[in-house]
Amino acid sequence: MQRNNSKITKKIVIMGLDNSGKSSIVLCLKGVKNLTSFSAIKPTRGFEINKFNTMGLDFNIWDFGGQEKFREDYVKNFKNHIKGTNKLIYVVDIQDRERYDLSLQYLVKIITLLQENKLNPDFSLFLHKFDPDIELINKEINEELIQTLIKQIKDIIPQNFQHQIYTTSIYTVFQKSAIN
Repeated sequence: MQRNNSKITKKIVIMGLDNSGKSSIVLCLKGVKNLTSFSAIKPTRGFEINKFNTMGLDFNIWDFGGQEKFREDYVKNFKNHIKGTNKLIYVVDIQDRERYDLSLQYLVKIITLLQENKLNPDFSLFLHKFDPDIELINKEINEELIQTLIKQIKDIIPQNFQHQIYTTSIYTVFQKSAIN
């Protein structure tokens, strides 16, 4: 945790391959609800630090670009990038089947570096783009495929490594609210 004028600032790091939806997740965490904001997202070059306050807490979300040249730098300078991290979110794009292996290889590198450097941030893995009706839109994405991916992830994560796995989407199912 970092201190800013006696306030505690939480550092959240979000990592994964390019186009996995990291920047969209950051927008959601910041409370952005305007869908047009999501269509204007450009690839993150290097990393971007997003500062915001919510529920009386200050957050710095470090959005790490996922292109290969940037990933290599993050691995090489891992300790410098991760220093002070309270939470690390790793994002896997479940709709990018062709790159599951690459994404899992990167995940292994990150977990290995966390363990080697004796770093223990709260760790979450997001199986992202698990959008409503995904199985209707993309016939290749089904419950069996997701369960196979989850098994692969559980097989590579060491048993003593504390983590949570979530399915995530920036889209929500239809909601209705009464208007007075």
